Amino acid sequence: MHRTSEFPWEQLEACARRLDDAKSPRKLQPMPGGASTRQFVRVHFHSGKSAVAMYFPDATQPEEVTQAAASVAGRWPFLQVHDVLSECKVNVPRILAEECDHGLILVEDLGDDTLASFLLREPALRDEMYRLAIRDLAAAQARFRNLAGATIVQERTFDFELLHWEVEHFREWALEALGIQLTAGELEVFNRAAVHIAREAQSWPRVFVHRDYQSRNLMVQRSEAGHRLVWIDFQDALMGPRVYDLVALLNDSYQSFTASFISERLSEYLVHAGLPPSGMPQLRHEFDWITVQRKLKDAGRFVYIDRVKGNSSFLRFVIPTIAKARLAIGSLSDDAIMADLATCLDSWSVRIEAALDRASE
Repeated sequence: MHRTSEFPWEQLEACARRLDDAKSPRKLQPMPGGASTRQFVRVHFHSGKSAVAMYFPDATQPEEVTQAAASVAGRWPFLQVHDVLSECKVNVPRILAEECDHGLILVEDLGDDTLASFLLREPALRDEMYRLAIRDLAAAQARFRNLAGATIVQERTFDFELLHWEVEHFREWALEALGIQLTAGELEVFNRAAVHIAREAQSWPRVFVHRDYQSRNLMVQRSEAGHRLVWIDFQDALMGPRVYDLVALLNDSYQSFTASFISERLSEYLVHAGLPPSGMPQLRHEFDWITVQRKLKDAGRFVYIDRVKGNSSFLRFVIPTIAKARLAIGSLSDDAIMADLATCLDSWSVRIEAALDRASE
C-alpha cells in the first residue's frame, strides 16, 4: 500500500505488535474517511482479528469551536466522551490502544455497515433500525442526567454564540463563497433570522447532544439477539437542545423520510423519554426550529468541505438540505421573521443551484 508521510506508520505497527504477540501486522488497509481530516486504517493481525486505527492529524490544533477544551487530564475529547457514553451504557467501540502523542487510537473493528449502507441492502429493516436509534438516544439522554460529577460534555454548550455561528456558516459558505451577493434587504432578513433562531434555541433546557447523530455515524452490528447500533464520531458531544440529535437523525441530509415516518419516530421519542402525548406540539415546534438551524449550517458546511478540504462529494446534498430547512419553515409560518427568511431562501436556492452547476462545468 502507498504510505503517506504524515501518517504515524511506525507507531501504528508498534501498537499492532503489542496487540498481536509481538508480530507485525499482516496487512494495513486504508479506509475511506468522511468530512473530517481524520484518517482510518484497518489493521489485520496474524491472529485473524482486526482493528481500526484512527489518526487525528489536527489533534493538537482542534478545528471546531466546541473542541476548544482539547484536553482534560491529558486525554482527548474522543476518549473522554467515550468514557461518558460507556458509563451511560451506550454502545461504543472498545478502545484497544492509545498513542495520543502521535495522534493515534486503535479501536475495535465494527465492520463497514453504517446505518446508511446497511439500509441500502436491507430497506425492509428501516423502521426497526430507526426505532432502535430513537430508543438509544432517549436512554442516553436520561442516563446522562443521572451521572454524578462533571464531564467534558457539561463544559461545552450550544449557547447563543455557537448556534448563531452555525447559521452564519450558511451565509459565509453557501452564499458568499459561491459568489452570491445579498442585497441590503436580504442581508437584513438573514441577520435578523440568524439572531432570532439562535436566541430561541438557546433558551430551551439542555440535554446531552451527540451533535452528529445520523446514519453515517451509527454502525450496525448483528448478534443472536438481533441488531444493535454502535455510536461513532461522538467527540464533539456537548449540552444542547433535546431535538438537535433528533433533527440530525430524522432530517438527515443523506436520507429522505416521509412526514408520517418522522411523526411516528417523534411519538416514540416521547414514550421513551417518559413524556405524555400532550408534549408533541412543543416537541414538533422545537424539531422544526432546529431543522432550520441545523440544515442551513449543513448546507454551508458542504460547500466549506469542498472549498477548504477539497472534497466535492458533499455538494450534491446542498440543495436537498436547503429544501429540508425550507419545508420546516412552512410549519413555522406564523413567525414573521421565519416567513421573511423563507421568501429569501426560495430565491437563494435557485441562485445557489446555478452557482453549483457553473462550478461543476
